[in-house]
Amino acid sequence: MEVSASDRELIAVMRQYFAAKAELESLRTQLEAVRQSADEAIGVFYDPRQNAEHAADLERSHRLRGEMASLMRRAEAWGRAASGADQHDRSEAEAEPEEWQSFERRAEAFFGG
Repeated sequence: MEVSASDRELIAVMRQYFAAKAELESLRTQLEAVRQSADEAIGVFYDPRQNAEHAADLERSHRLRGEMASLMRRAEAWGRAASGADQHDRSEAEAEPEEWQSFERRAEAFFGG
């Protein structure tokens, strides 16, 4: 099976997405462990203006969430384009309704995130 340039781009985007997701989960785990050990209130600890010591990590977590959202939008656009091409290729008589999982669950299953 030959992989198209578009498919390779999607694979690269999804790898970036899952790398960012893993980094964010690790960062969240570390931050939460620090918060709990310091017995800090959630609202105070996770506010970079009130928690200068961890402000860089808190800002990094916000950037990672933004990066993940952007990457997912790119992947979803690819999926819509691919779905549109697939629907165009099928006749309406052959088309059957599909049950869709969330895009992220399907991507995680496929890419092992």
